[in-house]
Amino acid sequence: MGISFQLYSARSFPSLDELLINLKTFKYSYVEGYGGLFEDISALRQALRSSRLSMPASHFDLATLRDTEKTRAIATQLNATLLVCPWLEPDARPKTASDWREFAGELEQLASAYAKHGLSLAWHNHDFEFSLLSTGEIPMDILLKNAPNIDWQFDVAWSVRAGHNPLEWIKNHGKRIVSVHVKDIAPAGECADEDGWADVGHGIMDWAGIFATLNQYSSCKSFVVEHDNPKDVIRFATRSIATVQKLRGAL
Repeated sequence: MGISFQLYSARSFPSLDELLINLKTFKYSYVEGYGGLFEDISALRQALRSSRLSMPASHFDLATLRDTEKTRAIATQLNATLLVCPWLEPDARPKTASDWREFAGELEQLASAYAKHGLSLAWHNHDFEFSLLSTGEIPMDILLKNAPNIDWQFDVAWSVRAGHNPLEWIKNHGKRIVSVHVKDIAPAGECADEDGWADVGHGIMDWAGIFATLNQYSSCKSFVVEHDNPKDVIRFATRSIATVQKLRGAL
């Protein structure tokens, strides 16, 4: 098991090449990509080679995933095998339980198409998937039930922001979790200039308990450090990996 770094965390900072070399020095084993990096695949591949980091997973928006040939070509060039759909714009989100079931059906079809080429498809949650529908159902439950062949990249902190207990989700759906985004929520009133997020281990998230529950109820080996809006990406990267290494080593 190694620790990965979601490069979206560094989107506001220049010099990808320098960042990747630093991440390797900080003992990250992998990085996770996102769509903005695909504009120059050759440069991205060269930066990965120079830093000796790999990118086994990457985020792809839904429009790109629907273009299976394009997505497969990108994944092949990056040696990525896990394709993660990370987001839906508000106006594109299903509104009703029926809409969510229909959307789950599309994800299931995409998962089957990619599986034929040795690629896995996962869903990455934010908070809106946990909002109660008029039927009393929760979209995240609908997705997992109606798209049985998609995996789940669990962004734990977003479930907490949605008012849910992540341990219950891990206990109930741990077998579906193949990757976890590891980030932290700042105490109330702090880090407003970082959208209320904190470096891992410097917020309110009980990551010791979360890791222990993941160990018990899932076989997840992919842990991706992320911050949605850090002011200092080096501070975030170093403090966060120190926390994750300490907590994982204690289990």
